[in-house]
Amino acid sequence: MAQLTSPVLQALGRFNDRHPWSHNDAYSGWIVYQARRVHFRGGSRALDVGCGTGHLVERLSRELSDVRGIEPDPASVEAARYNTRELRNVVISRSTWAEVRDTPYDLITFVAVLHHLPLQETLRRASLLVAPGGRLVIVGVARETARDIPLSLISTLLNPLVGLALHPRPAVRLPAHMRSPIQPPTETYAEVKAVARRVLPGITLRRSLFWRYTAVWTAPPSSSQVRRPVFRSRLRRATG
Repeated sequence: MAQLTSPVLQALGRFNDRHPWSHNDAYSGWIVYQARRVHFRGGSRALDVGCGTGHLVERLSRELSDVRGIEPDPASVEAARYNTRELRNVVISRSTWAEVRDTPYDLITFVAVLHHLPLQETLRRASLLVAPGGRLVIVGVARETARDIPLSLISTLLNPLVGLALHPRPAVRLPAHMRSPIQPPTETYAEVKAVARRVLPGITLRRSLFWRYTAVWTAPPSSSQVRRPVFRSRLRRATG
């Protein structure tokens, strides 16, 4: 079985190299949906941690009026600034998560970034930076275990099909947004889930395709946000 499997995997690897696509892009639409929910609730400020070349920042700028991307890699920062040069509501900074000021954001996103950072400390600080009623949105990478094998097999089969559909012509080299520095994850999904649920009560996590997991946490609303629906209901009764 191993002799059969190894050549097949090698062939798939060569095919994927010729038709590359970012697995993070599979979740861009889902993140944009979260941004729209934030906007619907009156939010306007977003922070994309580890923004890379700015692909997600550009999409978030269509939904929210104040978007900031931070990225420590100089080449990626240069590319992100170039790609968003015409967007007046976007700021790209060469900085790390540790350098982010204690300013509230209505949306904070971590896409394939959290495994580069201390898990518990990062989640705890993020919870303090999300504005009341705002959202923390994570697309994460975890160390694979036996429980991840079914989704991993499905992803392995789907990966070349998606690559061919998105990039029918063979690529000479990886796209710029796929050349950022990478680091293998150390925590398993179960470990991430345990820490996240302890630090962020009410967080929703799911194993997902293409070697990713997703997570969403909504910060508790402020007292004024809690009272607003009551006021509206009284107003309806008074005018009804």
